Amino acid sequence: MHSCYGISERNMGQITEKTIDIDNILKSKMGTKVKWVPGFLVSWLKRIAHQDEVNKFLWESRDKVGTEWLEECVRYLQMTLVIKGKENLPDPNDGRLYTFVSNHPLGGEDGVALGAIIGRHYNSRFRYLVNDLLMNLPGLAPLCIPINKTGHQSRNFPAMVKAGFESDNHMLMYPAGICSRKKNGVIRDIPWSKTFVVKSVECQRDIVPIHFSGQNSKFFYRLANFSDRFLPFNLAMLFLVDEMYKNVGKTFEVKIGKPIPWQTFDKSKTPLEWAQFVQNQVYSL
Repeated sequence: MHSCYGISERNMGQITEKTIDIDNILKSKMGTKVKWVPGFLVSWLKRIAHQDEVNKFLWESRDKVGTEWLEECVRYLQMTLVIKGKENLPDPNDGRLYTFVSNHPLGGEDGVALGAIIGRHYNSRFRYLVNDLLMNLPGLAPLCIPINKTGHQSRNFPAMVKAGFESDNHMLMYPAGICSRKKNGVIRDIPWSKTFVVKSVECQRDIVPIHFSGQNSKFFYRLANFSDRFLPFNLAMLFLVDEMYKNVGKTFEVKIGKPIPWQTFDKSKTPLEWAQFVQNQVYSL
């Protein structure tokens, strides 16, 4: 799950009627240089980030937290979830811990929907490994282990992953790290990273593969491909909230596969090859 949101220090971790404040974000990032940012660009950023709509939702859902907040997001986005293979979700009382991995087609709805499903089934005993910007959403923060691979936390990344896997929570991960791209007409994640395989074997967690349907707009994929090729930052990420609003009211299919025993991941393949194996399993669901 990703977000283009930052929240001003003043509002960090608390909900106000203007939790998302683009003016303050720019000021905190740019200091006095902010005066050189044209007004039309600031207005455009507010529109593309749906500042007013998101603030209204955050304010109205401020009494909810964790799984309950995720379920409120699903209602707000008018998502219809068709779940297939729910019987493959392991029994919450079997005394074991699992790693749930999914493709990441959308960047927003898929994150909240899977969190709502898994949170409800396991009484909120799960954690996301997510971009640390999402820690700024108070309803979501208790369910997150933050990752900021590009910023000052990067050296703490292994420690955060370790803490997550050694906790008594199930883990929900999007091993691609970014949402799906469209190449040669096919929408698919970039190759998955190996972290989930290595840590699941270390901590003896079976892996549950999940496939989430859905796609973003043609504009988004064109922009993402351009950004990946020519820019040093992920420009497409700025548009994920806008894409989320374009997907309001849609139906999504969630397919849950049978757990893959951790013993499967032996030395016959490298962890990266096993990650590719699981990714292929997800797309064959």
